[in-house]
Amino acid sequence: MNKGDLINEVAQIVSTKKQAQEVVDSVFSAITSSLKKNEPVQIAGFGSFKTTKREARTGRNPQTGAEIKIEARMVPKFVPGKALKDIVK
Repeated sequence: MNKGDLINEVAQIVSTKKQAQEVVDSVFSAITSSLKKNEPVQIAGFGSFKTTKREARTGRNPQTGAEIKIEARMVPKFVPGKALKDIVK
């Protein structure tokens, strides 16, 4: 499923496809803005989105084999909830 498929699913519940796109975009926007502020987003029965710090490390350029330094950064992480895990089993 991609974003277009998700919009089509939501459009079956709301009046129009345009409204469905606005709903999906606003949900993604809310999640993104919370993660940008390092605030976790918890959705009961689904899971939680949070940010974690990835430490600086040394990597290799696969074409040349030369070592490169990869800086520390914040990355988004999704942790599925128990209900979602049970459904997927």
